[in-house]
Amino acid sequence: MDIEQKLQNRLNGFDKACKQLEKALAMPSDEFIRDSAIQRFEFTFELFWKILKTYCNILGYKTDSPRGSIKQIFKAGTIEDDPIYLAMLQVRNLTTHNTYEEKLAEEIYGKLPAYSKAMQTAIINIRKDFTS
Repeated sequence: MDIEQKLQNRLNGFDKACKQLEKALAMPSDEFIRDSAIQRFEFTFELFWKILKTYCNILGYKTDSPRGSIKQIFKAGTIEDDPIYLAMLQVRNLTTHNTYEEKLAEEIYGKLPAYSKAMQTAIINIRKDFTS
């Protein structure tokens, strides 16, 4: 599979994951929905940073980490250098590598709508650049 097809497959996967995240965020909140939305954010963010990595590779930049991919995509000018993207990475690291804390889960859940919107905005920009 060539790199453009890999990017397209990841974009398609991101669209599906993002719809599932949005679906969870639209439901009345309870502990189960909150935890489901956080898990869906983790999946969505994983696809998001891998899209950034793949797109950076298409542009000729080598990146191997989420942080490196985010910083490189800023330098490339594809997305605006906004601290929300690095904040998302930090939150993803908290949710995947720490033991569960109720208060932290509530804080993260409250940020998910903004994170979803930021990821979608970045993907729109990548699609514009990729197809032009």
